[in-house]
Amino acid sequence: MLQTSTLLTALKQRLRANGITYADVAKALNLSEASIKRLFSHHGFTLARLEEVCALANTDLIELVQIAQAHQRQVEQLTEAQEKEIAADILLLLVAVSVINGFSYDELLSHFQLSATECIQKLAQLDRLKLIELHPGNRIKLRIAPNFRWKPDGPIQRFFLKYVQQDFFNSRFDNKSEKLLVLNGLFSHASNQEIQDRIDRLAMEFHGRLKKDYHLPMQQKHGTTMVIGLRQWRYSLFEDYMK
Repeated sequence: MLQTSTLLTALKQRLRANGITYADVAKALNLSEASIKRLFSHHGFTLARLEEVCALANTDLIELVQIAQAHQRQVEQLTEAQEKEIAADILLLLVAVSVINGFSYDELLSHFQLSATECIQKLAQLDRLKLIELHPGNRIKLRIAPNFRWKPDGPIQRFFLKYVQQDFFNSRFDNKSEKLLVLNGLFSHASNQEIQDRIDRLAMEFHGRLKKDYHLPMQQKHGTTMVIGLRQWRYSLFEDYMK
């Protein structure tokens, strides 16, 4: 049975995709922004209100239910055990990251040094892990949701921190395709949370761009990694000078 939370998650994604904020919804419904947030968090929508918000998001209840049902079949995050299995096999990790980024079976063989047998074995393993569906003719269908992410502090993220972090930052970030910003300041908890919300929206935009470019020829696309971090933190070098 379709859960209310799944339905509202699909609605929030449609609002974000159309650039509509909680403030916009509040204005349209003549309510406060806090009231709109409570409606979403407490699942307090009446059917009439839900239809009003659907109209703002350029959708209707029938389409929203279809979107939500599709999301239920998609994977938003793997389990610890699933990620551990992928992180323990560098070739499997390579294939997993590649297919998530749109590589076909033929493109895997043309870009990487792996045999057809190895490729099929790894794809079959990813099928068993519910990351993809492997269809006849070695066609690959992703099972991941648009907001799919590796687990925070999970095996894949820990692998990145251990092996990839140093290589990633071994750059002057002065090419046209690179950018590095290091900012610091004194923030209230409210401002910190607002920045985190903006990071979430940026992540949605990143995934939206991936979806937009998905069907472009592979030679027109280039591997791109974005790393964003935010902490309440101060450099330990300064600790001896603090009162």
